[in-house]
Amino acid sequence: MTKEEFLALAGTRYDALQSLNELDNFYDYEKKYLSIWRELGREVLESNLGKVPKDRRKKKNFTTLGQISIDNQNGFSKGNNGFQISPMMQELMVYTGQMDCYGRCNELIKKFLDVEVCEAQVYRVTDTYGEELGKTPPVERTLPPVAENETLYVEADGMMLLTREDGWKEVKVGRVFKSGDCVKTDNKPDWIRHSQYLAHLGNHHSFIGQMDKLIESYSSLDQRLVFISDGASWIRNWISDTFPNAISILDYYHASQHLHEFTNLFYKDKQLAKIWVDQQKELLLQSKVKLVIENIEKLAPNNNDAQKLINYYSNNIERMDYQHYKQIGCGIIGSGAIESAHRTVVQKRMKLSGQRWSKKGAQNMLNLRVTSMNEKWDKVIELVKTNFKAAA
Repeated sequence: MTKEEFLALAGTRYDALQSLNELDNFYDYEKKYLSIWRELGREVLESNLGKVPKDRRKKKNFTTLGQISIDNQNGFSKGNNGFQISPMMQELMVYTGQMDCYGRCNELIKKFLDVEVCEAQVYRVTDTYGEELGKTPPVERTLPPVAENETLYVEADGMMLLTREDGWKEVKVGRVFKSGDCVKTDNKPDWIRHSQYLAHLGNHHSFIGQMDKLIESYSSLDQRLVFISDGASWIRNWISDTFPNAISILDYYHASQHLHEFTNLFYKDKQLAKIWVDQQKELLLQSKVKLVIENIEKLAPNNNDAQKLINYYSNNIERMDYQHYKQIGCGIIGSGAIESAHRTVVQKRMKLSGQRWSKKGAQNMLNLRVTSMNEKWDKVIELVKTNFKAAA
C-alpha cells in the first residue's frame, strides 16, 4: 500500500469526520467517530495486506475490524488452526467463550468491537483451544518459591457437574497459595492475592498426579506444607501417603456443620440447640475434641447418629488441633478458599441455568478457566500465533 493510496482512503472520511462537529452530544460524537475509524481501519488493513484480486483468487478472513478479503498468495489468507479468522479475533472469541455462555459472546463482542460473530463459531474456536491446552497439563508452577517464613497451603475438594453422558460427575478442584499472600482486613474475610488452580473431571488418581507434581516443585517443606480439606477419604489417604510430614487440617466449618446437623435431631428448642452447639464449637477451637466427644455421648447415649459423629471426630482427631493451627502460617482453619475456587473457576461459567456438558467439552473449558484464573493467558496468545491444527 502506497502513501498516496492510504491518504486517498483517509480522504474519503474527511467530510464524515467534519460533520461530527455538528453534534452537541459527546456520546453520539464518540460513537460515530469510532465507527468511521473502524471502517477506515478495515479498508486500510485489507489494502495494506496487498492488492485484492477481482477474481476468485482471494479468501475471506474475519478480523477484529470485520471481514476482509486477502489474496491467495498471501500467507495470512490460509487462516489459522483451521479457521478463516484472524489470530487476534480467535483469542478474543476464546476469552469471551470461557467467560460467559456462548450465546452471550456475540452480544459482548458486538458491544465492544461492533462486529457480529456466530455462536457456533465461538464454541468451535473456544473448544479447540481448550483441547490444545489440555495436551500440556497445567502443572507448571506459577507462584514464586516459598520463603523461609512462609507456609504453603493446599486445598482440594470435589463438586458436581452435569454431563451429557453420565449425568452428574465430580470435578476435582485444587488451590495452592502462600501464607504471605493472605491479606487480613478488619471485620472482613481473608483475601488471597495470588493462587494457583487445578481442575480435573474424572477419577482422583489423575488429579492427584497433577497436584503432586505442582506441590513437589516447591521442594521439601515438611510442616510448612499445610493441607485443609473435609473428611473425604481419598484426600486424607493422599496426604498421609504422599506428604506424611505435612500438616493436615480437617476443615473447621465442615466439622461444625456436622454438629449442627446432629443437634437438630435432639433439640426441639432452637435456642437451646444453638447454645449447645456454640459451646462445642468453642471447645473445638480450643482443641478439646475428646471433651466434645464426651458431650455427644452424654447428650445421646447408645444412639446411631451420635456414634457416627463420634467416629467421624475420632477418625480425624489428629487433624483437629485448631488452637495450634491458628498460630501457624496465616491462621486459616477452614476451606473457604476452595469453596471460593468452586464458584470462580467452575460455577461462574459451567453451572449456568440449563447447562449440560460433554465430558470432553467440560475438561476443555476447565483447561481454559484454570489458565485464565492462573493469570497465564499468554499461553492462549502463543497458541493463536501458531498453526497446531491444519486448515479444514
